Parts: sequence; C-alpha cells; structure tokens
Amino acid sequence: MPQERADQAAPARRLWNRLHGQGPVIGLVLLCIAGMLLHENFATYDNLMNVLKNTSFIGIIAVGMCFVIISGGIDLSVGSMAALIAGVVILSMNAMAPSFGMLTAVVIGMLLAVLLGALFGLVHGLLISKGRIEPFIVTLGTLGIFRAYLTYFSNGGAITLDNDLSDIYGPVYYADLAGVPIPVLVFLLVALLGGVILNRTAYGRYVQAIGSNEQVAQYAAVDVHRIKILTYMLLGICVGIATLLYVPRLGSASPTTGLLWELEAIAAVIVGGTVLKGGAGSITGTVVGAVLLSVIGNILNLSSIISVYLNSAVQGFVIIAVAFIQRGRR
Repeated sequence: MPQERADQAAPARRLWNRLHGQGPVIGLVLLCIAGMLLHENFATYDNLMNVLKNTSFIGIIAVGMCFVIISGGIDLSVGSMAALIAGVVILSMNAMAPSFGMLTAVVIGMLLAVLLGALFGLVHGLLISKGRIEPFIVTLGTLGIFRAYLTYFSNGGAITLDNDLSDIYGPVYYADLAGVPIPVLVFLLVALLGGVILNRTAYGRYVQAIGSNEQVAQYAAVDVHRIKILTYMLLGICVGIATLLYVPRLGSASPTTGLLWELEAIAAVIVGGTVLKGGAGSITGTVVGAVLLSVIGNILNLSSIISVYLNSAVQGFVIIAVAFIQRGRR
C-alpha cells in the first residue's frame, strides 16, 4: 500500500518540481499579463525596448553576480565599484582628449573601464581566496572604499564628461541596430557568453562544484583559489562593461551613482532561481529575473499603484520572499 501511494504521488511531485523550476518564467508571464491589463502602453514596442534598455546595466552585472553566488560567494560592492569606475573613466577621458584626440580618448576610456573592473575583481578574489576573509566582509569594506574615493575625486559633487566627448561617446548608449538599442544587444551577448561559459566549459563546472562543496572540489584536484579569483574578476569585468554603457547616459558620476545596484543584481540572480547558498543556478534564470524586476518597476511607474520611491522596497520584499521559498535548498 505505501508503495502504491508513492507511485500515485510521483507524477504530482514531478509536475511540482517542473513548475518550481519554471517559476521565474511563469512569474514574468503573469506580470506581463497584469501589465497589459493595467495600462494600454505596457505592451508597446517602445515600452518593451525601454524596459530591456533599463535592464541591461543590472542584467550585465547580474550575469557576473550569478557566477559569484553559484560559487558560494557574494559581492556587495558592485554599485560603488561602478560609480568609482565611471568617475575615473570620465576624469581620464577629459584628461586624454586634448593630447590623444576625442575618439582615442573614448576608446581608451572604455578599455580602462573593463580593466579597472578586472583589477577590482582580482583584489576581491585574492583577499577572499588567499586572504581567507569572508566575501561579505571584503566587499562590504570595498563598498565604502570605492564610494569614498569617488566622493573624494568629485569633491562631494559630480564629475562631468566634456560636451565634445559626450557627442562622440553618446551613440554607445543612444544608438540602435535594426531597432534594438546597443545596451540591449550587449546585454544579450554577455548573457549568451555567460551561459556558454557556465554550462559548456570546465571552468563553469568547477564554479558549480566549489559552490556545492568546496572541500570535495579540492579533493577532486580543482584549483579552488584560482577559480574563485577568476570568478570575482569575471564579475568585475561585467561591472566594467555595464559602466562603459552607463557613462554616456548621464555623462557624469556622483556619490549617488550606482546606489543599490548590488541589491538589484543580487535580487535578479536569486529571483532567477540561483540558490543563494551556491552550487546551482542558471544564466537564463538570471536574465529572466532581471527582466522580471524591471517589469515590476515599469508597471509601478505606469500604473502609479504605489510610489516609485518604493521600488527598492518591493525588490527587498521579493528577495526575502524568494530566500524564504529557497530555504533548505542547496
């Protein structure tokens, strides 16, 4: 009799597991239906592109954050890191333009953004792996350090890009290809590469193995220190790419730039189904999670259900709710 009951319950359990795995996609579909019912402009092409364009910065960072969380780590500094990179890049472009020319200054500045991201990620990786300091402590410390240095460089105000440089740099954010904005195309490319790296390379398997059980990974001859360092460098590169797309949007950096980006990136990753304790997750889920959070904000903006100032509160509630659902999962 017990075996018969177990056999009867098996299909229902498989259906529940399948629905649980598709939860972010189902949630996104339901949100889109709600958006269409609440506001007539929600389903327009322009609004869709606007949502994806706004998602691109956090989405790119979330792809890197997905690797870090799967490996069992966390990075609380990505917003401050982006702000400091933006400030240094603008200062560098303004200084180089008279000597090297406008276009060369823009190209070097864009490369500098990626290099700075990789360098900051390298420092994080070394402190966490070789220094044996908890990721939470390391990135909480650099969160304050990055933003303090930006405030120092800007003297408490804003660092502004030269107007002539803005005209040359602007298309990186404002141009489109076949009707699709450049930031959206870059986001999709980064997500595609991230998915290939995570699912089709030995490095991706090592990241998942370390997050699942670091000691077992060490016994299996995985170079845990090197993989962790590379993972934080990968996140830093993603922050650098997001920042080089973000700079031409406003043409300035201030102490409030990138505020709470870490919250949005982490929320996108765990809403997308990645286990907060590490060991399992997907880039596809992260992309869906990032879009889902943007759709929530878009619906709130269009429908005025609640104040837009409460968007971060909504994201915070979503993080807590998903973490509650994930409790007990590896």
